[in-house]
Amino acid sequence: MAALKSIHFDFDKSDIRPDAARILDANIDWMKSRPDVAILIEGHCDERGTNEYNIALGDRRAKATMNYLAARGVSETRLTMISYGEERPKHDNAREETRRLNRRAALLVRLQR
Repeated sequence: MAALKSIHFDFDKSDIRPDAARILDANIDWMKSRPDVAILIEGHCDERGTNEYNIALGDRRAKATMNYLAARGVSETRLTMISYGEERPKHDNAREETRRLNRRAALLVRLQR
């Protein structure tokens, strides 16, 4: 959903950067105005590192994102996370410019059942 923006991470990091915090704060405003919506947080990496390492790093990125949202009042019952590691790049990994765009946590609206 266009209302929710992804955040990006530095290479081999899972810390929420100040620019990412501003994006998450805007996402929180949207989430709080729609308390019935569940959110899936996807952790992603660039292609550097082993598959196992990148799955773990993607998990740390998703968890850091979830912790940030929960600490600011979004109920953890609305949040689910998954790590795709390097398996679902948004851009090619040929240049640093595009690799940095793959180091992200994507926030997606989940359908309620």
